Amino acid sequence: MRKIIVLSFITLDGVMQAPGGPEEDPSNGFKYGGWTAPYGDEESGKAMQKQLEPADFLLGRKTFDIFESYWPQHAEHWPGVNEVTKYVLSTTVTQSGWSNCVFLKGVDDIKNLKQSEGSDLKIWGSSELVQLLMQHDLVDEFWLNIHPVTLGKGKRLFNDGAIPAAFTIAESTITSKGVIMVNYNKAGDVKTGTVGE
Repeated sequence: MRKIIVLSFITLDGVMQAPGGPEEDPSNGFKYGGWTAPYGDEESGKAMQKQLEPADFLLGRKTFDIFESYWPQHAEHWPGVNEVTKYVLSTTVTQSGWSNCVFLKGVDDIKNLKQSEGSDLKIWGSSELVQLLMQHDLVDEFWLNIHPVTLGKGKRLFNDGAIPAAFTIAESTITSKGVIMVNYNKAGDVKTGTVGE
């Protein structure tokens, strides 16, 4: 069985929209695209190497559109990006000129993919897909890069649709510029109690 890993650049208030550049996703009037740029340093670069290790992708259609228009021409910055399989959840797109793309229609297709043999499935961006996966309890790990900035508006990683679950920290790094890079593994049900008893 494959693990589904959500990798996300997020702000302190949970915004994940357009971390990479102003033109990445300006939908709904978002004007802070590229908000991660001031926080790059050597530590974050080293930690990112693990996040960029080859694995199959599971992507929503909008993120796939962004990736498809950029990565085939810039693969030297992400070795293996063209070779791995890109699984795309879409009800409108069924083919691509980008190599190794497979299109999925719904949650049942994702459940079947998760049960299959193969590498882990990494999700970059894809806010609507992540919300869907959390509603169906299909996320095994969160690899979050939490940046010391608030934006107030924008697409968020978490909303009210997530199924309650507990997580443990697998590894973490705090960079010199204040980015908390933390990997959480699913650890079962939420436990409750009374503080002090």
